[in-house]
Amino acid sequence: MNHAVFQMQLFELEKPIRHAAIDTLKKLRQMTWAQVCQDAGLKWEKIRNQVPAATNNGQAHYSLRITQARRAIAWRDGDYLRFLDIPPDHDATYGKK
Repeated sequence: MNHAVFQMQLFELEKPIRHAAIDTLKKLRQMTWAQVCQDAGLKWEKIRNQVPAATNNGQAHYSLRITQARRAIAWRDGDYLRFLDIPPDHDATYGKK
């Protein structure tokens, strides 16, 4: 969660949405990878149309529901989940316009 863009976007969310996102982050801390991948509420899915950045060693990007209305983009780094972005809408998550 130290990614500057992710932090800026998280802290700029409206208060109720920000609190819901933080609740999701707390939930994630208590989950195993298998639970994250299978949780129906998170809807963890690989983003197939994005080329992974060199900064994440070529790892695939994933989308997960961080609030009812917002998704986050993250990648798996061993035992860690590295958050990159909270796009403003569903289409932006997948690179669509």
